[in-house]
Amino acid sequence: MIGVLGASGAVGRHAVQALREAGYGPLRLGARRTERLSTADGEVVAVDVTDARSVAAFCTGLRVVLNCAGPTYALQERMASAALAAGAHYVDVGGDDPVHEKLTAAEAVRGGARVVLSAGTLPGLSALVPRWLAGRWPGAGRLVCHAGGVERCTETVAADFMLSLTVGGAEGEPFGVPLAAWRHGRRVPRALRVVEDAEVPYFPDRATLQPILTAEAERLAATLDLTELDNYNVHPGPRVRALFARLPTLGLDDPGARAAAISRLITAAEVDLAGRRPYYRMVFTLDGPEGPRTAVVSTPSSYRLTAVTGVLAVRAVLDGAVPPGLHFGGEVLDPGWVVDEINRGGAAEIRVPGHDDEAYEEGTL
Repeated sequence: MIGVLGASGAVGRHAVQALREAGYGPLRLGARRTERLSTADGEVVAVDVTDARSVAAFCTGLRVVLNCAGPTYALQERMASAALAAGAHYVDVGGDDPVHEKLTAAEAVRGGARVVLSAGTLPGLSALVPRWLAGRWPGAGRLVCHAGGVERCTETVAADFMLSLTVGGAEGEPFGVPLAAWRHGRRVPRALRVVEDAEVPYFPDRATLQPILTAEAERLAATLDLTELDNYNVHPGPRVRALFARLPTLGLDDPGARAAAISRLITAAEVDLAGRRPYYRMVFTLDGPEGPRTAVVSTPSSYRLTAVTGVLAVRAVLDGAVPPGLHFGGEVLDPGWVVDEINRGGAAEIRVPGHDDEAYEEGTL
């Protein structure tokens, strides 16, 4: 049996659907709000992710636990530890470096257990797609990444975003360094600046660009032997952009101020989305011996894309394509297989404009 934690959430609902479409069952669906779940999809269980006994009871008897609950900084390694204690493999669409570090320190992943963290869109696909691109055109020395869009913002996403702006970071925050880049084998703090009203290729709207060097991006730069890597969060919505301009004055280090900013971000995203079709894009440009090559990921829902990526990680675990041990999704999954499966299933379109067989029209979904 496969269990889905956070099954009623923005990602979890899509994960349940993807598992059912892939023919997996029976499922165990865990959520705080069980009224949003249907027994037609599996066994429905009320779970309080802050209660160790509740999570342990949910994990009992499962073969794999797929965690779609968050935010990661609040849950830490507790979900993974409960799954492993119950003898289940574990896949997390979040998870990130603090969870990896704590599981490693505790030597929690033993025997034939398989744990895959960061198996979502960002982190996850944000490493897999560049690896796929580099496999087709090896030898690149520079990578530029842009990711963002106009879509609904959940409380979990808003909280993660606000934490990504906190320089230095509190313990357990899974993010890297804002205003930083990778140069010649090391992180260069504050090498870049926030760019307002920018035009970004393959994004239909002008946007504010927030440079940030995540831990995943650092590992990717080292793996691909890159000389330079620049990574940007892209904020196209005008209300979100206006809020972003005010964030430095809001005192995000204070929990109360951060909570207020989270609420404002959710509202701003809703206003930006009114009357529009949602979209999310990731654009990766590798500069190598043959010149630049760009991969474009286009989807109307980053939440569905995250869910499908997590389900692909579950499939890889069950099929034995993931070896025993503790892994990051962006490093252990086969990038070509993931890209092909996502394109085949329709959760997103991943193409190299000008080089793939199917035509790609800029500005379309």
